[in-house]
Amino acid sequence: MNNFISQYTKILVAAFTVTLAPSAFSNNADDYAEALSAWARVLVEHVDEQGRIDFEAVANEPTDLKRYVDVVAEYGPLSHPENFESREKALAYHANTYNALAMWGVIERGIPEGFTNFFKRASFFEFRDVMIAGKKTNLYDYENKVIRPLDEPRMHFALNCMVRDCPRLPQQVFAAAELEQQLQQAAVEFFSKPRRLEIVPQEKLIRVSSILDFYTGDFVESGKARDLPTYINQFLATPLPEGYKVKFVEYNWRINSQP
Repeated sequence: MNNFISQYTKILVAAFTVTLAPSAFSNNADDYAEALSAWARVLVEHVDEQGRIDFEAVANEPTDLKRYVDVVAEYGPLSHPENFESREKALAYHANTYNALAMWGVIERGIPEGFTNFFKRASFFEFRDVMIAGKKTNLYDYENKVIRPLDEPRMHFALNCMVRDCPRLPQQVFAAAELEQQLQQAAVEFFSKPRRLEIVPQEKLIRVSSILDFYTGDFVESGKARDLPTYINQFLATPLPEGYKVKFVEYNWRINSQP
């Protein structure tokens, strides 16, 4: 357990470059618990069963979302590793924090139609600063330098950047005690949707979400698309047919707003 904390802290320290004085951190875990409850209210009140978000309602009453964003700006595994002694606690924190910061970013941007070209995506993910546990970073670095090194591929089915082809945003927070079940359920659900996994027998083709293209090496050691069915099969009742070619579906980067 102590080894996990040590290795995890090293990952975070290497990922973030701007350091604040320790006195800047809140050391009250109760503040985070209260903020997590606020984030839970956002999900219950403004996310529908399909995972679509009522961004306008959130923008009109942003108090709960802002509460969570403000607390995680100062509190997290890097500032208080003693409160995140398990991998599950750290991963749950990261899933909630990434999703909340992405939602806040959409609100800050005035609810754009989407991130439909390279420049819009770079502006949102790489050039928009966010604060996490006293460190300045961005969503791109947060995902790639902090979350992905924790080696849990199913997190790709939990992280949500608020666009239509992201995994469904759940109506409840991620919790350490339930994380294994939540991640497994997220993966099973993800591959149950035709937009994310489709078999085309007449073409001997498997069409799969571009998420598995973006992060192929996280799912299969070879880093080869042809090996992805082996990973996907563990979440299916019926295995994918052998010998089929894998093709990736073009990603829809439009904002996932409620109608």
